[in-house]
Amino acid sequence: MLNNFTCTFEKGKTTAIVGPSGSGKSTIVQLLMRFYDPIQGTVLIDGERLDSLKLRSFRKQIGYVSQEPILFNCSIKENILLGCPEATDQEIIEALKMANAWDFVNKYPQKLETNVGAGGGQLSGGQKQRIALARAIIKKPKILIFDEATSALDKKNEAEVQKAINEMKKKIGDITTITIAHRLSTIKEADRILVLKKGLIVEDGDHDYLLKTYP
Repeated sequence: MLNNFTCTFEKGKTTAIVGPSGSGKSTIVQLLMRFYDPIQGTVLIDGERLDSLKLRSFRKQIGYVSQEPILFNCSIKENILLGCPEATDQEIIEALKMANAWDFVNKYPQKLETNVGAGGGQLSGGQKQRIALARAIIKKPKILIFDEATSALDKKNEAEVQKAINEMKKKIGDITTITIAHRLSTIKEADRILVLKKGLIVEDGDHDYLLKTYP
């Protein structure tokens, strides 16, 4: 639940949101994705009310990577095309490179046509997450949301996926990025970090500043 909550996500910047379970992190994502509308208050996108925008068109502008990526029992190519059905093979490869995934995909005999298995079971956790990242960025979204995208991974895979995210943001540039996380250590490069507690912003600053007050 969010009480008297006011927050602005600056265009082209990375804003990270941290806090314990129940603090409101997931609520923010659900409001931004318009899974439901607020009972009180308003969500604005570029000054326009979110509930006044065409939902389908709006969601096409959002790239989303969740804690547990959803992959379907088909090829790597087909999974990525779900993000942008008209993408060419070259665009898919570029997205995979940006997501630090092309090196391992290129080693498979069938490359893009490699079947990932049910739920992506033929891939490791880190590989699945990087395929999901490529699927998000091939949309060329205006808003990119990482919803605890590395929290279910072991340290090695977490480091690889976090590196891919950081490198991708440097290459893409002017995208508004929102990262939901449990730990400050995963969001060191964020332009701004908000610390939530019981639906309120209790701290606001960059990583260096917050380390002094939020362990």
